[in-house]
Amino acid sequence: MKMNSNLPQSSQRAPRDAGRDAGRDAGRDAGRDAGSRFNHSFQKDISNCGMAGIIHKRGGRIGGEVIIKAIGSMRDRGNGLGGGFSAYGIYPDFHDLYAFHIMFEEASSKRDAESYLSENYTIHKSEPIPIRPLKVISSPPLLWRYFLEVKEERMVYLFPELDERDFVMKSVMKINSEIPGAYVFSSGKDMGGFKGVGYAEDIGHFYRLEEYAGYLWTAHQRFPTNTPGWWGGAHPFCLLDWSIVHNGEISSYGINKRYLEMFGYQCNLFTDTEVIAYLFDLLSRRHRLPLSLICQTLASPFWKIIDRMPEEERSLYEAMRMVYGSALLNGPFAILVGHHRGLIGLTDRIKLRPLVAGVQGDFVFMASEESAIREISPHLEKVWALRAGEPLMVELEVQA
Repeated sequence: MKMNSNLPQSSQRAPRDAGRDAGRDAGRDAGRDAGSRFNHSFQKDISNCGMAGIIHKRGGRIGGEVIIKAIGSMRDRGNGLGGGFSAYGIYPDFHDLYAFHIMFEEASSKRDAESYLSENYTIHKSEPIPIRPLKVISSPPLLWRYFLEVKEERMVYLFPELDERDFVMKSVMKINSEIPGAYVFSSGKDMGGFKGVGYAEDIGHFYRLEEYAGYLWTAHQRFPTNTPGWWGGAHPFCLLDWSIVHNGEISSYGINKRYLEMFGYQCNLFTDTEVIAYLFDLLSRRHRLPLSLICQTLASPFWKIIDRMPEEERSLYEAMRMVYGSALLNGPFAILVGHHRGLIGLTDRIKLRPLVAGVQGDFVFMASEESAIREISPHLEKVWALRAGEPLMVELEVQA
């Protein structure tokens, strides 16, 4: 499945500066001495999560080794408790089928999930997700993928008022909430999520991502803070063709979660980022809002800015704040949103987390650090930092 891309090859990485490392180590030694007096531990470097994304606007194929290299350059932003990737255009032979990636804690979980799937879907193919056992990836769950077609008669019988994608969404919620030990972590067409506990570059090699090629990739290097580091809680969070990677903290998680529950979404993966994937699905697919307006709803301008807008624009944003106040994301965040039509980058309203973009030809890059972009494309035509609360939306110029 691997195909060559036209992405420029970067030069060999220069060895780390020995003087810098020596200075850093000396600082840590001094910190340990100070810690004995102030009861602080300097044994761990606290960092933020790292993100990277790349899209070829004309649908050109990019090998998985490229995104692994980009996210691997931000290893210091993780702590080995989570890494993951999403990829689009990787299943051309099953383009019209839903690709369910499911993790199972035990054999009985797999048996129960397959019984449910067989009843509601035609299973065109079922197989283990190809992996490469690594010493640094310990105790992985059973990882399986299914290529599925909805049984129309079951959908009409169970939910006559719903369309096919609603049926798939409800299937994901049912498996994740009602079948113990089974978690659907990817459910879109011609795309897939790959994630687990480990550093991102190790997770990429574990899943053998260098054997895949797609037109859009996102990646995440996790440093969990308020939520556990476990396989289902790693990023990305995927539903249908949406995938989300996130750096920061969603302090509005509680109200966002309760709001989503009114529409049948259930948060079962113990990580605040999960609500973002479901909010994009709800507001775009079900409420049919344009993506630009969704971004301005989730990271809404401050009231003082809305008050200075022209009357028609002000009325729109006032209405959106009133109707979708429970969907507003609070807290520091930067997110990358993948979907089959493109890639979106967005930060919170005062930009408490970094996000940088770059362009070279038909390639558009986004990452937490410029260094991650230059690691795979050293000679950029343009590079810039995104403005607070203003989305960067990149759309495919061809139909995916």
